[in-house]
Amino acid sequence: MGKRDELIAKYADDLKSKCGMDPDMDLLTKVTIGCGPAIYDADASTVAASQEGELETVKNNFLIKKLGLSDGPELMEAINKAMETYGMSERNKYRAVVYYMLTKHFGKESVYG
Repeated sequence: MGKRDELIAKYADDLKSKCGMDPDMDLLTKVTIGCGPAIYDADASTVAASQEGELETVKNNFLIKKLGLSDGPELMEAINKAMETYGMSERNKYRAVVYYMLTKHFGKESVYG
């Protein structure tokens, strides 16, 4: 099993145990691949929920650029909801898990078709 497969298994476990979701493994794999080399970097692989700038980056680079959504208050609401689902006390919120939840939330699975 390669490093990426190990990370995908870890992300799936987080979705099950911390977010109460049964992950679509095919979609989770595609979202993880879409994150590129960031998943291997300790800092880049996580989302700092307490940093406003980090949440803006998720909004601009992922929701608007990748998923093609229009900017509006519902984007930050969805990001905040994903952070709450993950658990505010959870220190390591993996980027791939957050992106997966946001993709599901907005029904944008087709982006990874």
